Amino acid sequence: MGTDRVRPAPSARPRPVGELLVGLAVFGLYGLVQALGGAGRDAAAARNADALYALERALHLDIEAPLNSWLAARHGLAVIANYEYAYTYVLSALLLLGWLWWRRPDVYRWARTSFVWLNLLGIACFALYPLAPPRLLAGAGFVDTVLRGGTVGSWGSPLVAHANQVAAMPSLHVAWALWVSVVLALVHGGLRTQVLSGVHVALTFLVVLATANHWTLDAVGGAVAVALAVRLAGSRPAAAGRRVRVPAADTFFVHVDTPEYPQHVGGVVLLDTSERPGSAPSVEEVRARVAAALPDLPRFRQRLTPPARWRRARWEQVEELDWEYHVPLDDLHTPEGAPGGPAAFDALVARISGTQLPRDRPLWRLHVVHGVDVDRAAVVFVVHHVVSDGIGTVLQALRFLDPPRDRPLGGARRTPGALARLAATVVGLAQLATDGPARGRFPVEGTSARSFTTVVVPLDDVRRAARGRGVRITDLLLTGVAAALGRVLPEGTSLPHRMRTSVPLMVRDPDTAAEANLTAAVMVDLPLGPRAEADRLAEVSRRTARLHSGSRMLASRFVMQDIGELMPLPLHRWFARTVYGRRFFTAIVSNMPGPDWQLHMVWARIVWAGPLLPLAPGTPLAVGALSWNGDLVIGITTDPLLLPDARRFGDELVAVLGELGAQPQASASSSSNRISGSSSAAP
Repeated sequence: MGTDRVRPAPSARPRPVGELLVGLAVFGLYGLVQALGGAGRDAAAARNADALYALERALHLDIEAPLNSWLAARHGLAVIANYEYAYTYVLSALLLLGWLWWRRPDVYRWARTSFVWLNLLGIACFALYPLAPPRLLAGAGFVDTVLRGGTVGSWGSPLVAHANQVAAMPSLHVAWALWVSVVLALVHGGLRTQVLSGVHVALTFLVVLATANHWTLDAVGGAVAVALAVRLAGSRPAAAGRRVRVPAADTFFVHVDTPEYPQHVGGVVLLDTSERPGSAPSVEEVRARVAAALPDLPRFRQRLTPPARWRRARWEQVEELDWEYHVPLDDLHTPEGAPGGPAAFDALVARISGTQLPRDRPLWRLHVVHGVDVDRAAVVFVVHHVVSDGIGTVLQALRFLDPPRDRPLGGARRTPGALARLAATVVGLAQLATDGPARGRFPVEGTSARSFTTVVVPLDDVRRAARGRGVRITDLLLTGVAAALGRVLPEGTSLPHRMRTSVPLMVRDPDTAAEANLTAAVMVDLPLGPRAEADRLAEVSRRTARLHSGSRMLASRFVMQDIGELMPLPLHRWFARTVYGRRFFTAIVSNMPGPDWQLHMVWARIVWAGPLLPLAPGTPLAVGALSWNGDLVIGITTDPLLLPDARRFGDELVAVLGELGAQPQASASSSSNRISGSSSAAP
């Protein structure tokens, strides 16, 4: 977990009477749901079972029947499976709770809360979605091995004859077993313990199917319920004596990082050095400023330990920093002493963007660049995506600037309650399931070659244009990207009708933390091809409605953070490499808030700062916009095979914004407030 999610917990044991009352209250709710039974409810459960079974057949997940037939023919194994079904999930959960109450009361409170949430979620689902298990589906040919075997303590005995038998979704057998595994991973992360608990989960999954007590999708529902319960239980207590591992949402970007597609985010900062003509902030001054900020940036003194096959990486302290590596000087002056100019600067940024950060040292660099232009220097800052997202990178960069940040980057976000988040997440998961893969792909070089440029537009003009057309700034930006792409590609280039674009969104206040990935991505299909830009904008605005509902955003975050934590590392690695890239999207467009006050780097005034986004594997375009002290600064990274001249793309993007009502600033040659240009950097 990120450090902001770890907290010490009180150690006093809760009163056992109070804990028993909580358990009885939950069981009472279960009894109330059972009281809802009747012929109509049983008929609904049968209809739901028919529909679910049909869905499983369509998805080729219908493995219950062969497992059930195999087990029913083996009496001895069936008896063992029946008792495993009846007892092990209960015993393992209750024994773990009892052990935690006695030995680890600090963890017990969180574990009990998550367990209560897990059961409340299950009970709610039982009430809203009655579902008959396979053994009760008439005519399907399933054998009820538990009933046939007269299993004491289950359906085969009078002890539970009145239990709710149309409560198949979610499978609490699988959910309880998986919950035990999650809690054990927190309190005892040893390989043997994790393997044994994993075997228990797998065995429980097979048993509930083979005994015809659950559908395959019931187990999936159980896993989702565990993830939601863990999320709703709040921050987890720190495991005593152990280093905290890298969270799944951050590890995701380690999995997709390659030499061809390095996953670091960053920023490009242009400095006005006219206060001291012929000079610029020295590398020694910048190193001293960065060193002073390091106490507030713990990841900048840590490196990743190599992950094992089944064990996530940890953060490891580094005693000494190699300052020549982390804060190097790049001088763009020509041999004659003239500034390198915009093209040389963008070539440098493109090269930095395409260079993978080595894992044997802290994952950040801050390049001091002299000779950008007359009275202009720059800083190029990159940090690996495992450390933070785009907003986190802005917050980190602000640590190096003066004056210290004393005001928020944006307005506080209204946080919905737990039940509202739960409902929105469930809806969002269903929405994400309908998105499907991206249609149409673009050619990419598949190397570390990049083209880069930065363009600047007055923020007030963009806001005025957005208000005038009744849209958001992000809508204007997305429209500009779609239109510019069609304008710069050679005539006759075949384009798909839509460009699936990943739009990262913040899921927390921008001032809550500088570390960890606290964003979620929502996919938007941008219309391509010739059309009036006003019409394109109107369609984009309709399509981006999904960005503002919150359901997809919460669901995306839930998958990244909570489902990811439940995945074994090999599965998580496969998942990351499958979903992050050209199969599901072809471009990234991000709009981020920044400071609206004047800042300095050492003694030099900052003219503007813009984002530097990485290309996702197999995608040719990443566009980031950052509001900075009155400007909207847009950083553009491209794959040279599709877009060899990022400058031309940037000019067309600005032109589209102008046509829609936002007037561009002057060109680089006539403005003292900006520098633009582009180039391609070879691998």
